[in-house]
Amino acid sequence: MIIFDKDNFEEEVLKAEGYVLVDFWSEGCEPCKALMPDVQRMSEEFAGKMKFGKLDSAKARRLAIKEKVLGLPTIAIYKDGSKIDELTKDDATVANIEAMIKKYV
Repeated sequence: MIIFDKDNFEEEVLKAEGYVLVDFWSEGCEPCKALMPDVQRMSEEFAGKMKFGKLDSAKARRLAIKEKVLGLPTIAIYKDGSKIDELTKDDATVANIEAMIKKYV
């Protein structure tokens, strides 16, 4: 999994070709940290079909706001630089994330 930050987000996500999953999280978000091992597992399971990365929104607040991340955890999928799908807060369950990924790969 790639660690996204405000310096590489544009290059790795907004200018990327194909699908990119972004896990927006922060250190103070317990549900975010609980999801991480599952998102990591999915990144290995779907390697080569979708790029996976995470962005600590506490360290990139402006970027998170610009990407319209209104709650955590938020799992978003981008295609060719445009956000096409996302799950936020209570909707960001392991089953929902897996179903969302399978829609696109």
